[in-house]
Order: sequence, then C-alpha cells, then structure tokens
Amino acid sequence: MMKKTLVFTALLMGLNAQAQLTKLDSVSYLVGMNIGSSIVKDFSEANVNMLIKGLQDAMAKSTPMCADPGNAILSSYFQQKQQLAQAAEEVNNQAYKKIGEEFMAKNATKKGVKVTASGLQYEVLTEGKGEHPTATSKVKVHYHGTTPEGVVFDSSVDRGEPITFGLDQVIKGWTEGVQLMKVGSKYRFYIPQELAYGPSSPSPTIKAYMPLIFEVELIAIEK
Repeated sequence: MMKKTLVFTALLMGLNAQAQLTKLDSVSYLVGMNIGSSIVKDFSEANVNMLIKGLQDAMAKSTPMCADPGNAILSSYFQQKQQLAQAAEEVNNQAYKKIGEEFMAKNATKKGVKVTASGLQYEVLTEGKGEHPTATSKVKVHYHGTTPEGVVFDSSVDRGEPITFGLDQVIKGWTEGVQLMKVGSKYRFYIPQELAYGPSSPSPTIKAYMPLIFEVELIAIEK
C-alpha cells in the first residue's frame, strides 16, 4: 500500500510541475531543445556543462571565461574535425572502390557477359529487331537499377511506368550502353564507377565508386 501511495504521489507531483509551467517557461524549454538538437548534429562530443555555462554567461552578458578573437579557436577546432571526417570518409570510399573493382573483374569472366573498350559490361537478355538509338536520341525505356549486392535504388518497373529521356542527359554507362541496343531489346548492364557516379554519392544507397547494375528494356526511340 505504501509503495502504491509513493508512486501516486510522484505522478501527482509531475502533473503539478507541468501545470505550473508558464508559457514563457515552455517556450524557453523548447528553444533550449531546438538549440540542443542543432548542436547534436555537428558537436555531439560537447561538454554539456560548459555549453550551459556559455549560454548562461551570454544571456547574463558576463565576461567570457575564454576569449576567441575572430572565432579562431572555433574555426580551428571544426576545421580539424572536418579534415578528420573527410580522411575517414576517403578511407571508406577507397574500400568501396576496391570492392567494386573486384566485383567488375569477377563479373567480366561470367558466361555471356561482354565487355566494351570503356569497361562497360553487358548481357543480352532479349535481342530486338528495331533501330539503334544515337548518343543524342530521346528514348523510352523500362529499367531496374540495383547495387552489386542486389539492393534496388531506382526502378521504373517497380513504379509501373516507363520513362523517356535524352541519352545525352544520363550517366556515361547509359549513353554508351543503350546505343548498343535495338528497339525491343532487353539488356543487363554492369556499369563501372567511372561510367557511373565516380567519387560522388548521389544517394545513401549508391556509395562513392560503386558500380551499378541495370536491366534496361528499350521500348522506343522518340522522334
């Protein structure tokens, strides 16, 4: 009985504390939450006690504990932090690059896979009988794009609607590969990173230096 009474008392005190908050209290707290959420993104390692002390001193217009003319200390710290993060990212990128190169080298030995002079690899799934597009043609296609691990990152097939675009508006692997096709064809392309996005990472799924796999059906050449 005593235990239940203590729990009820604690809940009641909590409700009373919330009820006693003024509008200014609530706004002040929420501003603090917003500041904290912003800080966590770029400075999660911060000394919280010193953060609070700095906020209090600024609000009270007190003499700072340490001077930072021209924000030299802040700039130096965050510049070094950024350099370390970039170095770590480059290590990861080089690891992805090596994995991608190993994948492409092994894939080139598979039966039915053809390799062009640029390093583009492809398989003919269905051979059409129509015309070949040119590098500036506008084409209508269905496609299904995956990473080497099989993760889907984009698919007109899944959306249930083909797409039309100019072959001079896409990555190099597409521009070259689709020109190999005749209307009515369906190919599978293995695009090396240098013909895809290279060191860029256009989405969380597509890593830097990652080769890409596309199954492409050439439906029509738009006139």
